[in-house]
Amino acid sequence: MGILLQLLFTGLGIGAIYALVALGFVLLIRAAGVVNFGQGEFAMLGAYLLVIFFNLLALPYWVAILLSIAIMAAFGVVFAGATYWPLRNRGGLPVIISTIGASIFLENMVLVLYGPAAEQVDGLFDAPGIQVGPVFMDSQYLSIMVIATLLVLLQYLIFEKTLLGKKLQATSQDKEMASLLGIPVAAMILITFAYSSAIGGIAGILIAPILFVSTGLASIIALKAFAANIIGGYGSIPGAILGGLALGVVETLGAAYISVPYKDAFAFLMLLAFLLIRPQGLFGEKISEKA
Repeated sequence: MGILLQLLFTGLGIGAIYALVALGFVLLIRAAGVVNFGQGEFAMLGAYLLVIFFNLLALPYWVAILLSIAIMAAFGVVFAGATYWPLRNRGGLPVIISTIGASIFLENMVLVLYGPAAEQVDGLFDAPGIQVGPVFMDSQYLSIMVIATLLVLLQYLIFEKTLLGKKLQATSQDKEMASLLGIPVAAMILITFAYSSAIGGIAGILIAPILFVSTGLASIIALKAFAANIIGGYGSIPGAILGGLALGVVETLGAAYISVPYKDAFAFLMLLAFLLIRPQGLFGEKISEKA
């Protein structure tokens, strides 16, 4: 039982990363109606920015983190201008293809500029962690869970309790009507891209001390976060969170009790099972069309 609880704790920590990246997917799906397959690259860039500011430039850790997040938020606006804005009136598919192309470009650009060597970053806290009964709670996994929870609460407060949140929701529901009501739709979409990029960057910063920072980080996180989005319910914020946590737990338990080399396969087996049994996901709704 002690081992199982330890694995559950570790799985929830990894799942929180998937949930954050999946949340970035959902925000853009709801605001702009597109799937951004560059979301994993946002996490990779955030991790590399932390490496540059902390490992290379030797800035204080929290300064390096804040600078990385700020740059990622600005990069989200640039990314929107390059991939979404020129194609916004041509349907969702051209934008999706554009984000895929941008993700390939970003991954190869980092590979050329930084090289294939993986980097390691220190954790947020010097303390190793705390022991609670049979479970050792590593400080890095604890910080991931706490920060992910705070971000989810912050997003809830912004969307439900502020005027900006109401404008963002109105834009996501009906852009044309929001524009007629005087809401600056373009600004709302750019804010969503900036926020989505910042969340992706935070996910990369949080996972950097656990995994080696490399260009391969992007594709792994993006695919699993997208799977979490489908499992939770396409476009559902609670679904993205729960789907990400579930994937992390399933992946960790599968690696421990079945096979470590096939660890990444368990997430996609779970996705396949949902597509066969409940294709609308945990929080999705069935959509029927009249003949």
